[in-house]
Amino acid sequence: MRVLMVTPGTRGDVAPMAGLGSRLQSAGFDVAIAANAAHAPLITAVGCEHRELPGDMGSLVNPAAPGKRASATDLFRYMRELGEYMELAATGTAAAAERGADVILANSVAPYAYDVAEALGIPAIGAHLQPIEPSSAYPPVALGTARSLGPVGNKLLGSLVSAGRAPYDLPSARIRQALGLAKKSRAGSERLRRKTNRPVLHGFSPTVFPAPLDWRSGLVVTGYWWPETDPAWRPSTELLEFLADGPPPVFIGFGSSEAMDAEFMLDTIRRAGVRAVLQGAEGITGPDVLGIGAVPHEWLFPQMAAVVHHAGAGTTAAGLRAGVPTVSVPIYTDQPFWAARITSLGAGPQPVPYKHLTTERLATAIKQATTTPAYAAKARQVAAALATEDGTAPVVSALHDAARRM
Repeated sequence: MRVLMVTPGTRGDVAPMAGLGSRLQSAGFDVAIAANAAHAPLITAVGCEHRELPGDMGSLVNPAAPGKRASATDLFRYMRELGEYMELAATGTAAAAERGADVILANSVAPYAYDVAEALGIPAIGAHLQPIEPSSAYPPVALGTARSLGPVGNKLLGSLVSAGRAPYDLPSARIRQALGLAKKSRAGSERLRRKTNRPVLHGFSPTVFPAPLDWRSGLVVTGYWWPETDPAWRPSTELLEFLADGPPPVFIGFGSSEAMDAEFMLDTIRRAGVRAVLQGAEGITGPDVLGIGAVPHEWLFPQMAAVVHHAGAGTTAAGLRAGVPTVSVPIYTDQPFWAARITSLGAGPQPVPYKHLTTERLATAIKQATTTPAYAAKARQVAAALATEDGTAPVVSALHDAARRM
């Protein structure tokens, strides 16, 4: 069976799908992944085929300065640029699918993949890294808040957001027209998929967030889809020597977003009194600090005293898998949701929201994470539970079910 994964977004969106794709290939599937050109090496390194989606999400994820709110002008520009990016992703999805596919796995920001699948007469299955279904258990993650409005308020607001305008609405409408499909809104298509109980797989752990009781049966929490490590990757001598030259350091990194400059991070670690590895600050060296580029989290995180990050879905998973405390600095979308889950699990202190971020607040949270034994103990318990889960098996089952319906 030819599986096409449609994964617009940043590296954090693509890496788990590449890991899943590698395991699906081992199970006998032929896997291609549609993603931006920047992620081609990540995909081909694990033996999957890369099919290019035009555009670059990386330029859209840089926030305002720490402690600042984005202005209305910034938000307007962001939504316009995001809409343009989704237009490219939608047309790229159609081109990728035309090269051959028997089933499509679509992430949560690729609803146009369902339209492409409809035109080709093949099934499409949701493959999400965050919960977006309206539920009484959580507020809508698209709003970038973890503040509960209560069961009724959460479900009502989630339904309103789901039915409201989104950056991929026009791209979905245009791709339907280009493919000769009947006019149907993105929200209307989603309502139909709910009514017919179409499957959506969620690549996160039930230990971290179990399926809410009000979810329909087609919504499945599979367990994490772990990224693969490039077998050719080796740590630098400088990094190995730094790790061996003192107590475990603290990791500070913010993925694809340039959330903190080097001086902010250096001031923070001085206040916290810790050794640190700073991702995205290459060239910085000192007795207690080392700046690094890209290093596999699954290799690095278990060697840390704590990890400080934006609480993106993939980085959150990597920190919990490593069994070390997490200090979360959520910025937008689903990050406050995952930050709140870390705290609820007891694996780290209260989040430090980016809009309220200062070096003093972050240093205080780092001190709490590294000096409170309960955080480390809880993190180890979560890691032990994650080690028993198999996120691939439910996906294989869903693909076989799709094949039987073809």
